[in-house]
Amino acid sequence: MTQIEAEPQTTQSTRAPVLDVVIPVYNEETDLGVCVRRLHAYLRAGFPFTARITIADNASTDATLAVAQLLATELDGVRVLHLDAKGRGRALRTAWTGSDAAVVAYMDVDLSTDLDALLPLVAPLVSGHSDLAIGTRLDAAARVVRGPKREIISRCYNLLLKTTLRAHFSDAQCGFKAVRTEVARELLPLVRDGEWFFDTELLVLAERAGLRIHEVPVDWIDDPDSRVDIIDTARKDLRGIWRLTRALATGALPLDDLRAAVGREPLVAGVPLGMVGQLVRFAIVGVSSTLAYIVLYLLLQPLFGGQGANLVALLVTAVGNTAANRTFTFGVRGRRDAVSHQFQGLAIFGFGLAITSGSLFALHRWAPEAPVAVELGVLVTANLVATLARFVGLRWVFRHAGSDRAVSTADGSVCRHSATEPAACVTTTGNPAADRPATTTIGVDSTHRPDLEVRR
Repeated sequence: MTQIEAEPQTTQSTRAPVLDVVIPVYNEETDLGVCVRRLHAYLRAGFPFTARITIADNASTDATLAVAQLLATELDGVRVLHLDAKGRGRALRTAWTGSDAAVVAYMDVDLSTDLDALLPLVAPLVSGHSDLAIGTRLDAAARVVRGPKREIISRCYNLLLKTTLRAHFSDAQCGFKAVRTEVARELLPLVRDGEWFFDTELLVLAERAGLRIHEVPVDWIDDPDSRVDIIDTARKDLRGIWRLTRALATGALPLDDLRAAVGREPLVAGVPLGMVGQLVRFAIVGVSSTLAYIVLYLLLQPLFGGQGANLVALLVTAVGNTAANRTFTFGVRGRRDAVSHQFQGLAIFGFGLAITSGSLFALHRWAPEAPVAVELGVLVTANLVATLARFVGLRWVFRHAGSDRAVSTADGSVCRHSATEPAACVTTTGNPAADRPATTTIGVDSTHRPDLEVRR
């Protein structure tokens, strides 16, 4: 990225700021000056953290870039980042990745969100309590002024996210977000969208990685001059939802590696993340397998006798049990290592077979005239005894599943993630530089990151 330094201002700090507020713009020559000056005045009038404003101009065709350059020259703590390609997500990715601030944020150029929400947005990130923070217009405490059309579209979209992607955040598209820079650098390589779906994809990945997302109810007034093409945006959002749903279902995203990279590993050794949920899902699969086993045993016992019926019924349900636990309980998708997992599952099946066959043998030895109902009761009890061992065994089978996967990054590279080796990325095009938008930075910048600086 080419960088051009402006003349230093006498009031400008040479230290890296705590906060870098990015304003992505496209053809905003009329409103840019008023909005940036208003934000600049707010940040200089008692905001407790040092802050910088980055105007990210993504391929404007009017005088937006010239206005931005004038603002960078006139105001201390303002810089300009120019991209030759359009896309809000693309602009944010470039600005956030290259920032030296501790926290990066963005807001829409129209400043629809009341600026008094900025400190509640940023403070939990500066303190380290939360990893991302978003403004929400859909909280009961939010005060929003906008037409019924946009209100309905927004609520339907977020309901769709909850249904398809199991999202728990309330407002994906509010143009008022912040993230700790170190967290952003781990998430951004996995975010493929460069336009309006960028926000949603970032939040879904963060949520799946176990990151804390702080929500701030905002006061928000709709901009009647919004340039957003609702139909085109909705179409691209639906495509993004489908792509992300498929990636999560097939295991194409290295979520285990991401959790490790952002420090969302178990708090206590031996008590893995999501243990309770795994136990519940394992129990559901176990009950289903037991019912299937009972049905098969009753059908096969007259044909093969007790031992033969037990062997066949246990073998069939073991294969189904391993496949169901692989996908449903432990979240392993795709065909990779599926055969290996089944063979390891069969080893666990052998242990269960030894317990159940041994119990059946003991029953026939001591009570040879026992009816089928007694046989079945003994076998079910033996299966329950083997359940705990099966759960522990399957956790061992899937302990590294999904930690060595290839994933396409936003710049066209393919990265191989492994639990034991550093990530290795290979660019899939002949000219990597040509695939990324050219950028130019004008204004203040620094090359080091000291400890957080707080205004007194």
